[in-house]
Amino acid sequence: MSRIVHVNGTYVPEEEARVSVFDRGFLMADGVYEVTSVLGGKLVDFPGHLARLRRSLAELDMASPATDDDLLAIHRELVARNGITDGMVYLQVTRGAPPDRDFAYPNPPVPPTLVLFTQSKPGLADSPMAKTGMTVVSIPDQRWARRDIKTVQLLYPSMGKMMAKAQGADDAWMVEDGVVTEGTSNNAYIVKGNAIITRDLGPHILSGITRAAVLRFARESQMQVEERPFTIEEALTADEAFVTSATTFVMPVVRLDGQPIGAGRPGPVAARLREIYLEESRKAAV
Repeated sequence: MSRIVHVNGTYVPEEEARVSVFDRGFLMADGVYEVTSVLGGKLVDFPGHLARLRRSLAELDMASPATDDDLLAIHRELVARNGITDGMVYLQVTRGAPPDRDFAYPNPPVPPTLVLFTQSKPGLADSPMAKTGMTVVSIPDQRWARRDIKTVQLLYPSMGKMMAKAQGADDAWMVEDGVVTEGTSNNAYIVKGNAIITRDLGPHILSGITRAAVLRFARESQMQVEERPFTIEEALTADEAFVTSATTFVMPVVRLDGQPIGAGRPGPVAARLREIYLEESRKAAV
């Protein structure tokens, strides 16, 4: 059965989905997106994703295509129509399709484009990598300066993924001014002694929805959290490391630039945070 997607208010088979060749998301990467995980047929951290979507739209002076209630209804409808038990719902909003290509925003504005689609990932929360850990390499961070906006400008993160694969690693951590910013599609953490250390918020990183939840659960569990920059050298002397994202939840990192972190296997802090996050997120899922 063909996957059903949502395009500008209509549910259609993916083969019939169309957007204009003049859409600014295609021509200018003038758009934002969100990815919401689905566990047990329910949406994880959905209010956080909606809040970040609103912020991204506001930062780009872009109109919202729908109300929060409408977006929730669309997400649920797509999950139901596509029979998603575990997986993801991708949402993308662009500034729309003006009559012709122009660097300037359309004036008067045109209706924004709204596209959503699902990906089925059975056993999403049971990834074997959570048991073995992932490997990362460090690369220069050469992205634009507003990484706090979740835009569709994903070329350099895609290049970073390929740089990592070329070196036999799973992912890359990006480095700017001597310190780690984040992974190509995740937030980065190290654990030293009793402290969980991750980059502080600002335009240099994306404010991860999973990041916010994990740090909240860590503090509620009386774990020490430090939001500050850290270097590759500091990471290599850490006791353990991990990343968080909406699609990997909490994922241990066991090697960096070919060298083991800590004992070279998943550590207890990452394992415990993954357990807490999945348990609490399932309870709160909508």
